[in-house]
Amino acid sequence: MTHTKHFTQLAQRLGEWQPLWRCLPFQHPRLPWQASWPGLAEALLALSDADVARLQEAPFMDSPLAAWLPVEELARLVALPALAGQGGVRAEGLPDAWGEQVGGRKWRQVQAFLPQVEVAPDEALVEWCAGKGHLARALSRRHAIEVTALEWQPALCEAGRALARRQGARVTLREQDVMAEDAAAWLDARTRVAALHACGDLHRRLLTLAAEAGSAVTLAPCCYQRTADERYRPLSRLGRRLAEAHGLSLERDDLALAVQETVTAPRGVQRHRERAGAWRLGFDRLQREVRGVDAYLPVPSLAYGQMPATFEAFCRWAAQQKGIVLPAGIDWRAHEAAGWQRQREVARLELARHLFRRPLEVWLALDRVAFLEEAGYAVELGTFCPRELTPRNLVLRGRKR
Repeated sequence: MTHTKHFTQLAQRLGEWQPLWRCLPFQHPRLPWQASWPGLAEALLALSDADVARLQEAPFMDSPLAAWLPVEELARLVALPALAGQGGVRAEGLPDAWGEQVGGRKWRQVQAFLPQVEVAPDEALVEWCAGKGHLARALSRRHAIEVTALEWQPALCEAGRALARRQGARVTLREQDVMAEDAAAWLDARTRVAALHACGDLHRRLLTLAAEAGSAVTLAPCCYQRTADERYRPLSRLGRRLAEAHGLSLERDDLALAVQETVTAPRGVQRHRERAGAWRLGFDRLQREVRGVDAYLPVPSLAYGQMPATFEAFCRWAAQQKGIVLPAGIDWRAHEAAGWQRQREVARLELARHLFRRPLEVWLALDRVAFLEEAGYAVELGTFCPRELTPRNLVLRGRKR
């Protein structure tokens, strides 16, 4: 299937089903789409805990939702090839010393990404949004060349320089805001620019400048929602035509759906998330009663470890954040129990949205592919590692024809 056909088919399905996947179940006691698909809602709410856990891990496999949703077609549209790289470096194929001060999972991602960065003779290599330059050091050693790493935070640059000196890696870290006008000076037609999990506007900037300069690109995009724009404007002309034709007007919050899939966390972290979700839903029920307004009220997030010790303490904190005066005599136990029950329902109703996470992510990646193709590039799109290592495993490689 050509990229254009693939892009078009995904746009059709995303446009057709957006009333379902754009709706956030935790905001609505009764979902707007339930009247249109009552059988789907009933089937979701009837799922066992085991089925919920299985579908959260593998939404397309043996899905009981296939009677209502195009599960098989979506599974086909998100099936991408694993891109092979020159040298065939395996995840365990590099010296441990190369991964000094890199977290274990992150280092395995770097190892998997390395063979995707193919450097032509006499081609300069630049890492975009490099942090401490972990990828740049590995690339320098693998290709036996000097690598320029761009990072805007001085402290990260200094730490990266120290690591490069200690490891004897030929890496030059430059303090550079890639969103600034002078970032274009680092790219030209004899440059390969690489980025592993550059977020939102940062990788859009990379693609725009690379296309203008004719630089080769190896990119694993991430966090599409991290953008200054309230609404998504496709990069490619084809993307803009498809979005208009199929009514895809995506807001920043919609883009977050594409990166919601995560690798299973340790059980302790899972329990914390479950409790935080149940307490938020319990507070939502409470605030609707106290305010007399049947509408969702967003509450600020709390970092891990900052959650109050009890449901009552959490509600008092949340009420203070939103300027709500809580009355005396609240039945805290009843509201907390309602939050846990509501969380059970929300987890089931969200499974319908989960089917569209990967399709939306692939569609966004194909928009980037189309942008480069319109600029005269030959582009490949695939995966660089299994999802168990990171669900953000898409990679696109492009070179000017």
